[in-house]
Amino acid sequence: MTVDIEAAARELTEARESGKPCPPLRGRLLPEGDVESAYQVQQLQAQARWDRGERRVGAKIGLTSRAVQENFGVYQPDFGVLTDVMAVGDGVEVAIDRLLQPRVEAEIAFVLGADLPDERVTTVDLIRAVDHVLPAIEIVDSRIAGWDISIVDTVADNASSGLFVLGTTPRRLADVDLRLCGMVLEHAGEPVSVGAGAACLGNPLHALEWLAGTMARAGDPLRAGDVVLSGALGPMVPVTPGAAYEARISGLGSVRTFFSSSEEAA
Repeated sequence: MTVDIEAAARELTEARESGKPCPPLRGRLLPEGDVESAYQVQQLQAQARWDRGERRVGAKIGLTSRAVQENFGVYQPDFGVLTDVMAVGDGVEVAIDRLLQPRVEAEIAFVLGADLPDERVTTVDLIRAVDHVLPAIEIVDSRIAGWDISIVDTVADNASSGLFVLGTTPRRLADVDLRLCGMVLEHAGEPVSVGAGAACLGNPLHALEWLAGTMARAGDPLRAGDVVLSGALGPMVPVTPGAAYEARISGLGSVRTFFSSSEEAA
């Protein structure tokens, strides 16, 4: 089949702007399993963001759960870029019409205090580079109809990113056990997702290690000041318009987000 990077990027952009998801890209514009071409689609869209004046503020890591990796038939994570336009304040209302098919998941966010330019990094390198960690909610989204995605579809679609919310209680790495910290995500006071740091590649630091090396090899290394969303600590949850969600992560504090109703968005 013919690979059409520009057409794939154009369809995803049109889906985001129109609010109407597009069909899956795999087997149509991109070959099944062609992750390299999918990243080229992602990069083309990222360049369009920079041209519009958006600023890169970090990166997100996806596919960090072993169970999710098995579902996709891949055995490594993926990543997407974060921009300033994607950031939402803790407890600030999100207009539901900014998104197509939103879901929420709780994560640990790393904020870097130093660059990570090397292709091979050690645990000590990572600990030295991390300034602090924060509780986070990632509002994931898909421009692919019905979330009918493969690894190719999600990579091309900026790792199915939407928006992100950071908490305001920074913690030093020495003050929290990332592997054992428990997470609960609540809606209307009821738990809708639970998990722990170990769900993220065994330890969120492992996810950061993978991303640092991957981005260094790509010639765009992580830099001081970058925010890194390290991956879900529990299952993602479909968003209900008008609903509020709060994630609490032991040792890190809490973070909240809520959404306008469909009527308000209209």
